[in-house]
Amino acid sequence: MGMMKEALMHPEDLYVLVKMKRAAAQVEKQIPPDPHWAFCYTMLQKVSRSFAFVIQQLGTDLRNAVCVFYLVLRALDTVEGDTSIPEDIKVPILESFHRHIYNPDWHFSCGTKDYKVLMDNFRNISTAFLELGKSYQEGIEDITERMGRGMAKFICKEVETVDDYDEYCHYVAGLVGLGLSKLFYASGSEDLAEDHLSNSMGLFLQKTNIIRDYLEDINEIPKSRMFWPRAIWSKYVDKLEDLKYKENSTQAVQCLNDMVTNALLHAQDCLKYLSDLKDLSNFRFCAIPQIMAIGTLALCYNNVEIFRGVVKMRRGVVARVMDQTRTMSDVYGAFFEFSSLLKSKIDNNDPNANLTRTRIEAIQNSCVKSGMLNKRGCHMYRSSPAYNSVYIILALLLVSILFAVIATK
Repeated sequence: MGMMKEALMHPEDLYVLVKMKRAAAQVEKQIPPDPHWAFCYTMLQKVSRSFAFVIQQLGTDLRNAVCVFYLVLRALDTVEGDTSIPEDIKVPILESFHRHIYNPDWHFSCGTKDYKVLMDNFRNISTAFLELGKSYQEGIEDITERMGRGMAKFICKEVETVDDYDEYCHYVAGLVGLGLSKLFYASGSEDLAEDHLSNSMGLFLQKTNIIRDYLEDINEIPKSRMFWPRAIWSKYVDKLEDLKYKENSTQAVQCLNDMVTNALLHAQDCLKYLSDLKDLSNFRFCAIPQIMAIGTLALCYNNVEIFRGVVKMRRGVVARVMDQTRTMSDVYGAFFEFSSLLKSKIDNNDPNANLTRTRIEAIQNSCVKSGMLNKRGCHMYRSSPAYNSVYIILALLLVSILFAVIATK
């Protein structure tokens, strides 16, 4: 019903919504027959449908390696994120996690829902890991060890300064960027990217998630998860949780805008990294999440709803990004569009208005200087046109017919 409602509200998205629905159905039919690989790909769809889709862009061997890499790090993140685990138990597990991936008999019960299933059946991931090529195994082990030790460090340490924030994001996401670059290189499909570019790819995504997930993290039970750096939020409130109270809405939005402005620092590195990729499947795999990030930042900026509920891109825009991101001209176009949307929301009275505008203009200049903006084949973001009732009724009938066709496939 959610997809049908969106199609009615935005009939211009109907085609890509149906196309992505069919593509998602195809992904579900491509589960490998081996039990451990079937578990990995089924679990991937449960913990991240979007990632399960974009990973299909990759060749088989690389896809398997990235699938295992993702699930290993998801498991590691589940241990870190379970606030019910005592620190004296959690820290040693994080620091030794890279050794457990070689042991099919190891598991550790934690997390909830699908993440508990993932942890209880970790043997399937270990079995799949042991079937990967040695270069893939070494790359995954190295990143898992470094990430585990970094997470352990921040179990016992608050995110105080902006440098702390960058360091934490490096451990939990920048290393993912470095790891993926290593896997691309091991596959022979890409040159080894510069570390600072790979790191920025991860930081841009992670900072977007930390901004978007403020309310979920601050309301975590039994203990809040706090990732916004004190150096930023303390300029606006006395305690981080104060941002969620309506009486602090003005300060909360200013703090939010400060956080978004910080995240924008990494956008140009991301554009450089993407422009250096040679393989189209690798490019699409990397480009789609980055466009989603800049789009999400544009929605979050100056938006008090971050402190009230969930803010996310509508399905039609997500479907268009997934379907129509093919070339760097599409990436430059999407970054230009979403940064323009963000720029239009800047309040001149915001304490960081000038800095935000400067960073947005730097991103836009990179897009313009590429010379590719006029070569775009699509637009990722469109304002909502008005539709009369007859058009909506016809759209409803069309959607119903298309869903019926999909159901018989």
